[in-house]
Amino acid sequence: MKASAFVYPWDVNGDPEAPGRIAGLGVRQATLASAYHSTRTLTPRHPRHRVVTADHAAVLYPMDDGRWAGRTPRPYPAGDWAPGDAFGEAAAALTDAGLEVHTWVVLAHNSRMGAEHPATSVVNAYGDRYPWAPCIAQPATRAYVVDLAAEAAVRPGARGTELESLGWYGLQHLHAHDKTAGVALGDAGQYLMSLCFCPDCSRGYEARGVEADALAAAVRAALEPLWRGTAADEGWAGVEKLLGEEYAAATRAWRDDTARTLQEDTVAAVRRAAPAGFQVLLHADPVTYHCGANAGVDPAHILSVADGVVVPCAGGPRLLAPFAEQGREGAVLAANLQVVSGMGGSPGTLAADAARARDRGATELRLYHAGLASDDDLSAVREGLAAL
Repeated sequence: MKASAFVYPWDVNGDPEAPGRIAGLGVRQATLASAYHSTRTLTPRHPRHRVVTADHAAVLYPMDDGRWAGRTPRPYPAGDWAPGDAFGEAAAALTDAGLEVHTWVVLAHNSRMGAEHPATSVVNAYGDRYPWAPCIAQPATRAYVVDLAAEAAVRPGARGTELESLGWYGLQHLHAHDKTAGVALGDAGQYLMSLCFCPDCSRGYEARGVEADALAAAVRAALEPLWRGTAADEGWAGVEKLLGEEYAAATRAWRDDTARTLQEDTVAAVRRAAPAGFQVLLHADPVTYHCGANAGVDPAHILSVADGVVVPCAGGPRLLAPFAEQGREGAVLAANLQVVSGMGGSPGTLAADAARARDRGATELRLYHAGLASDDDLSAVREGLAAL
């Protein structure tokens, strides 16, 4: 199975041993970030630093000012954590080490955008804004996502791209000093807390026969038992039970169509900008109403649009099955495995985990994350890939 390791430019730039070390894992590809959200990361082997703080979501290359002049929203340049053409420098070094480089592009996830332009954010039924979550129903946000994908995906030397957060972002979000786990919302509660009531979404619900203020009131009423500690039924049945079938269906129809058309438009824009043979994958979850970095998709639809998907498999390979069941010849079904033991990964079971993923339909592996892993983790990865 072809394997690729995720990596940041700052893992490579300034460390002449990094490209060879990554290639020495036994991977054939590096999935290198070209547009990424704010983060704080360890760099356990870098000769010049041990901690990198990316203060805000940014592009990691010189953006095309002509494309973005006068536009809001627009991407932000990186600071000193990724100066100049950080992506291009790292990509060249990785290519010289014999690795195929694909871009890793984070799209509808940008806290600085929400802080500076609050109207772009998802607004829940209580009126709370989620600054990390640009609302993908807003025309300006959709145009931003499409153009950012085309620019950040098709960088010089890249052979393909992996598009993250190409869909709805909601309540769930890793956040500094997070304290949102006091109430177990479950799958249904997370969905209700992720519904957006910005003006564009409100008009979208009303176009489907649902008055937005009444819907917001119904969402608040549906959530009330959960705040008291009552557990909701899981899955879509739980949403329908809490909110009622009519309201649930209207919200899902609006959100599914909004995400689906954005995914179509974005992949099409990347293909127009890319050379022949350029591979386009989405980080994806096979349940359309799920939110987050792994965007909810319809498996049959997305495999007719993109070349394949990258599927989270840290908890096992069960999410692969809905994609594999489509029987789409030539589709890439990449199992994304966590190999950083300090972040809950299990590099020592990589060979077994990969075999289970292959049995459920995986055609490739993605390993998160070559730059964050300890030396012992990387040794286990080398052994696991050699065993495959």
